[in-house]
Amino acid sequence: MPVRNYTYYDFTMSLCPECLRRVDAKIVFENGNVYMLKRCNEHGNSKVLIADDIEYYKNIRNYNKPSETPYTFNTKTDYGCPYDCGLCPDHEQHSCLTVVEVTDRCNLTCPTCYAGSSPTYGRHRTLDEVKAMLDTIVRNEKEPDVVQISGGEPTIHPQFWEIMDYAKSLPIRHLMLNTNGIKIAKDFAFAERLKTYAPDFEIYLQFDSFENAVLRELRGADLTDIRKQAIDNLNTLNLSTTLVVTLQKGLNDGEIGKIINYALKQKCIRGVTFQPTQIAGRLDNFDPETDRMTLTEVRRKIMEQTSIFNSDDLLPVPCNPDALVMGYALKLGDEVFPLTRYINPNDLLDNSKNTIIYEQDEQLQGKMIELFSTGNSVEKAEENLKSIMCCLPNIDAPELGYDNLFRIIIMQFIDAYNFDVRAIKKSCVHIVDKDNKIIPFETMNLFYRDDKKAKLEALRNEIK
Repeated sequence: MPVRNYTYYDFTMSLCPECLRRVDAKIVFENGNVYMLKRCNEHGNSKVLIADDIEYYKNIRNYNKPSETPYTFNTKTDYGCPYDCGLCPDHEQHSCLTVVEVTDRCNLTCPTCYAGSSPTYGRHRTLDEVKAMLDTIVRNEKEPDVVQISGGEPTIHPQFWEIMDYAKSLPIRHLMLNTNGIKIAKDFAFAERLKTYAPDFEIYLQFDSFENAVLRELRGADLTDIRKQAIDNLNTLNLSTTLVVTLQKGLNDGEIGKIINYALKQKCIRGVTFQPTQIAGRLDNFDPETDRMTLTEVRRKIMEQTSIFNSDDLLPVPCNPDALVMGYALKLGDEVFPLTRYINPNDLLDNSKNTIIYEQDEQLQGKMIELFSTGNSVEKAEENLKSIMCCLPNIDAPELGYDNLFRIIIMQFIDAYNFDVRAIKKSCVHIVDKDNKIIPFETMNLFYRDDKKAKLEALRNEIK
């Protein structure tokens, strides 16, 4: 009998990358890779690489935990996913991280920018608008896990400090500032004032490369000295910082290990987040056929380019295992001890556990005990660690300093090419828009920005 050149694995719903209509999709295994096969009646067949590690892809289903929903939904389910975002009752995950875009404007015009920001694009949100956006998040979440003040470039907003003061007055567990670091580098007093929002406050710092040519291709400017000065200032203040790296294949994916090793040596840096480029917004010099990277490619390159993490350290995040990977390590002086491998994977699915089984490693056990005051037991160490072993930090470990923790996150934002409705329904990184709707990051860039809404309405009209 004739045999296909692939192994059929699963079925899902995707989008045609040309017209954004929903289309059926098959997940298949072929030559060690995972592909999505789909067909649009108008635009024909397409084949998209979605993973280069079949075993990891199959394993992510074992990390799928029960859904946690917001306390309030903001829109109805009328047209079906992804045409009802806001969040609608059909969504399967609350907001682990909510982004508040306080401005469209930026002091850069990056060739790669999901929001299409520039010095002249759009406008600043008013203070009242921003307050309403923040209030919406609190209404949905009561005590939001992580809220990120973003843009554009939020530090250029004329009422930046009023925004920060209001955000800090709300019951937000962890507040972040997403920035390109220019203001922090050029104005130490500005960075000092940011420090007043600590603890439970963090800088999410754009950091794509050490190479000028790469920075010019991604950001349109030579930012090497800016990045160095920003981190020098943040180190001086020991202001908690995460480096966020936008990755493009063949451009900066060879620097993954170098960036991790650099980050581990910086006093202020608590981790690195890697984000393969999402096809959205302004995206110059990018070929989706050759330049896109999958989550599993990034995971493999981390293991290849560092000696710290192995396959037991970089695990799917249960709230959205298709799109998120996490790994944690303990920093003690110049020594680094991976932690994630000592979690019982079954307990990741139970919020009450996240058990650290580091008793298997006597050296790590000794180091853990050193962190705690005299008389505290290993059980006490384990109890305090439970609250920080999550996809994003909920810092409630007074005897274990956040300074000692280092995390790796891979965050793959889905676009029209690799769109999988199962992952979209579990999306936990959201944006609150200016209409006070909570939108998954992925669908925001596909359908819900101002320049996309006409297309969304046309698709909805076809469904009616």
